[in-house]
Amino acid sequence: MALFNHKHGTETDFVSGGDTATRALSVTAVENAFVERVYQKIAGVYDYTFGPTLHPGRLQAIEKMRIRPGDAVLEVGVGTGINLSLYPRACRITGIDLSSKMLEKAQRRIDEKHLAHCSVLEMNAEQMAFPDNAFDVVYAPYVISVVPDPVKVAREMYRVCRPGGRVIILNHFKSTNPLLSKIERAISPMTVHIGFKADLDLDGFLAQANLQPISIEKVNVPKMWSLVTCRKS
Repeated sequence: MALFNHKHGTETDFVSGGDTATRALSVTAVENAFVERVYQKIAGVYDYTFGPTLHPGRLQAIEKMRIRPGDAVLEVGVGTGINLSLYPRACRITGIDLSSKMLEKAQRRIDEKHLAHCSVLEMNAEQMAFPDNAFDVVYAPYVISVVPDPVKVAREMYRVCRPGGRVIILNHFKSTNPLLSKIERAISPMTVHIGFKADLDLDGFLAQANLQPISIEKVNVPKMWSLVTCRKS
């Protein structure tokens, strides 16, 4: 399996992956029931705690989608629908999430802002009910590091994306700095209680999900989050 070599923003440079195809992606394991409980609890404060800080990355992700009129976009982990008003109205947006409380807030946002081009569904991202090749863009913002099986979710995202379409993942991944990565592994069992694993291994994730990015960019301030863009061949 070829892996992106982290010269961010380039299109073609890849390196081989060593043990990436078999190593554990995180020291922290979770189950769907746990994830649902976490997001049910933080639904009321999510927009205030994770909204402004992570917003620059959301804007850059929208740019990377290169959405055209008529495109069908799937947002995996739509949450409270904080992204929905960012999309052009000439496309069709479907958002899925496991948390009913998050989806209630998303639906209120759709109704209040008259976002008729958006709809939300309660669905497990590890086993989507959509057919193959159903969407032009499939996007997971700040969610891949909390799901029980990030590889399974990524493969489902790839499956429902049409050939030539884009799979985009916006997320925090373990630092390549040895000291920082050691800290992230140590705090991951705690950060999972506020919605993410701090130590998700990017190279291992890409290898095991069989994804080959066309770009990886650091986003937000500080630049601790990665915007990973893939094209389905």
